Amino acid sequence: MKELKIFSGRANPVLSQKICNFLHLPIGRISLTNFPDGEIACKILEDVRGRDIFVIQSTCPPVNDNLMELLIMIDSFRRASAARITVVLPYFGYARQDRKDEGRVPITAKLAANLITRAGADRVLAMDLHAAQIQGFFDMPVDHLYAAPVMNRHFLDMDIPEEDLVIVSPDEGSIKRAADHARRIGGTLAIVDKRRSSADTTSQEHIIGGPVEGKVAIIFDDMISTAGSICGAAKLVAAGGARQIYIAATHGVLCGKAVERLRDAPITGLVLTDTIPLTEEQQQIPNVTVLSVSTLLGEAIKRIHHDESISEIFRSSDG
Repeated sequence: MKELKIFSGRANPVLSQKICNFLHLPIGRISLTNFPDGEIACKILEDVRGRDIFVIQSTCPPVNDNLMELLIMIDSFRRASAARITVVLPYFGYARQDRKDEGRVPITAKLAANLITRAGADRVLAMDLHAAQIQGFFDMPVDHLYAAPVMNRHFLDMDIPEEDLVIVSPDEGSIKRAADHARRIGGTLAIVDKRRSSADTTSQEHIIGGPVEGKVAIIFDDMISTAGSICGAAKLVAAGGARQIYIAATHGVLCGKAVERLRDAPITGLVLTDTIPLTEEQQQIPNVTVLSVSTLLGEAIKRIHHDESISEIFRSSDG
């Protein structure tokens, strides 16, 4: 693997180091600083000519700073004559702006994908994109990973009797995800009827399916942003008589009043992955568990480098 080099932006260096530890590789040396006016300065501190380069950067808050840093890094590697540049996006910001749901609005996810393409990336490795069709926004190969195997293993290790388990979808858009989890870890399926009145205001009206009374409920989602929707779903499930409620999501964006809402929510535990690093305040949320996706990403990087199948990772996990 001497031709493989992995570099990290400043968004999530801990995850990058875990990936390098899994692959038994040193993390690439790069200098990322800011000029006094806020502009980002980048300098690669080792030879990358003809190398297979992987750049790890979550475009999490501060979204614009991390996205711009990623673009500058890609341009640096392209101008330093790297043979191939693969962008590893544990979390892709702007992914929720993936369609025109009203007049005179942009499709910002496509714009962000265009920027990464034009900067000089050759392929993308992403984790749990908000919508699978975002893969088509990139004019290059995209490998899309799911954190589901890591989540499923965590809950299977809890040995919850299948007859006591109910998997809850927080809205109709997450039904397929919840059904996939139910097939892997067992339990019945319930769906929360969510109504959205604005970009940050939702209401939860009814539970479809179930039942949830006396059950251990696990609410799965791809991300938690302001936590309004998922905490509303948890309150509805609690009102339905669930004896324990777990919330599980891949991306813990946790902005706005998310920490306050999660502290006050009637939940037994919160499970996130390390695609986005938690602040000290966020780490104080009661009963929060952070699972690492470093092994999944590291295995995918190794397979991409050796031109091997990525889907085989999930067939192995299912087995």
